[in-house]
Amino acid sequence: MNIVTSIFLVTLLTGLTLRCNQHPAEKKATAIDVNPAKLPTLRSGEAVATVAGGCFWAVQEEMQSLKGVREAISGYAGGDLEYPTYEQVGTDQTGHAESVQIYYDPTVISYDVVLDAFFAGHDATQLNRQGPDIGKHYRSAIFYRTPDEKARIEAAIRRENASGHHNAKVVTQVVPFAAFYPAEVYHQNYYRNNNYNLYITLVSKPKVETFRDRMEEWLK
Repeated sequence: MNIVTSIFLVTLLTGLTLRCNQHPAEKKATAIDVNPAKLPTLRSGEAVATVAGGCFWAVQEEMQSLKGVREAISGYAGGDLEYPTYEQVGTDQTGHAESVQIYYDPTVISYDVVLDAFFAGHDATQLNRQGPDIGKHYRSAIFYRTPDEKARIEAAIRRENASGHHNAKVVTQVVPFAAFYPAEVYHQNYYRNNNYNLYITLVSKPKVETFRDRMEEWLK
């Protein structure tokens, strides 16, 4: 049984809506921290990249599992509103995408490999959605900081289109970086901290497993 069929059957039988844009099913008596997380301080010689590939729970887990990546932070990029909340982004009216900012050592892992890893972790041919998550805030996008990064992103898209992994063309947006706002604390490391969550089990885990298969040689 494939993942799409599994999600359909569970939704049909339980009446659950499996989407990323819902409050976490936290354990009873466990308060969630809705304050914005703090961004790491960029270290000497370190580089940073910002990507969006659907629900950030899986993307964060994927990126921080790579050799050379010190930290990956879930957050919001690409919109007009300063310091947006999860609920505001979830309305699909702020212009933001659920994003992940990656802090990495370019002497260990190159920007090109980070880009290939990004494409390994989601279906970049889906426009304004990822599986059950629908809306512009789930779009595929990469935010470049320099002309060189833009050229490398375009080359990575060509590689992905030629890879044979998809039946359609990549629709990832290539846009200049403006700002990144860290998501609430409870969203950080959500994949690792909430393995009992049905969405994580049925939607996020298959994405992460596919990522690990394609990026095996780069895993920590």
